[in-house]
Amino acid sequence: MITIEKSSPTSADSQALIEQLSAELAAITGDSGKTHFNPQDVSGARAVWAVAKDENNYPVGCGALRPLSDTTAELKRMFSSRAYPGTGAALLAWLEEAARTMGYSELWLETRKINTRAVQFYLKHGYRQIDNYGPYVGREEAICLAKRLPDQA
Repeated sequence: MITIEKSSPTSADSQALIEQLSAELAAITGDSGKTHFNPQDVSGARAVWAVAKDENNYPVGCGALRPLSDTTAELKRMFSSRAYPGTGAALLAWLEEAARTMGYSELWLETRKINTRAVQFYLKHGYRQIDNYGPYVGREEAICLAKRLPDQA
């Protein structure tokens, strides 16, 4: 069973997961992605850092939200070690609900086109391609995706 909880991006578990993600991204894309991540961005108001753990309390995934506007948050540093099937989907659902609870109506993210596993994962979970935004404008290797979140009941 996977449990997901708020954490700090500077905790030992989080740092180990971030390093795993960075190594995987570097192997897939040639870029670790570290230049587009600032732990302070996911520690402030209307932001969250989360860690997924298995039944032995071992960290198996992480992800974060940071505000882009009053209505849009950006999904950052999503990672699953794939040691426990379903971790990525559980983490994504948790972050989407957290975003909705914080009042966001849309999530945006960027990944690399060459990272086909990530692109397919997000498309499978209802994300659609949008124009590249912010630092990704004009970057042919980047693909940006978005998802409208359901209104709160």
